[in-house]
Amino acid sequence: MHLIIISGATRPRKRSNTAKIISAFLTGFQKCGHTAEVWYLSDRTSWAGARAAFCENTNILFALPLYVENVPGTMLEFLESLPPKTTPGTRLSFLVQGGFPEASQGRCCECFLKTLPEQLGCVYGGTLIRGDMFAIGLLGKKHGSKMVQPFVQIGDFFGKYGYFHESIIAEYTSPEYLSEKQIRQFHRLSKLSRWLMGIVAKRLGCTERLDAMPYDK
Repeated sequence: MHLIIISGATRPRKRSNTAKIISAFLTGFQKCGHTAEVWYLSDRTSWAGARAAFCENTNILFALPLYVENVPGTMLEFLESLPPKTTPGTRLSFLVQGGFPEASQGRCCECFLKTLPEQLGCVYGGTLIRGDMFAIGLLGKKHGSKMVQPFVQIGDFFGKYGYFHESIIAEYTSPEYLSEKQIRQFHRLSKLSRWLMGIVAKRLGCTERLDAMPYDK
């Protein structure tokens, strides 16, 4: 099987959590001799090649981060440039990763993605939603690698089926909602969470307090 993976992330490849997930996915997918090529939409010079790859191949996977509960604008712009296929047989699947821990946060995006295959002359290959991925690039290589490890197994199973089989989705999709016990635990850890987010914000270049209200006058 030859798979075309198109990353819808807007961050450059070196800073992209989606890119790290794709790398882990490929480790599992290529175990059985499958081949793949990856196109990153953050590099606009690659769009012509990505568009040609979409048109010329029959197994396509879009990997994307959840942006404001839906598809990143860069990916949406690229989708608008794709001509619908006139020959049947192409399968279109989606891998959605986000910072929220609950899969329910990605359901709006999933509903939109389900409409795309028919519009593009393809068949739907399923959507896998995996949350709690925000910290991949902030925890260092060792801990970040542990976070993406499940995607090795996901890639392996995808290689066996050629799409996101229901068993893959059931096993690897994030919980739909956090339990009441988990929510209580989050509340107890709120002070620690704020402290950790302060460290993260500084690493990302934030120079003000996270609770600053400069326009509250």
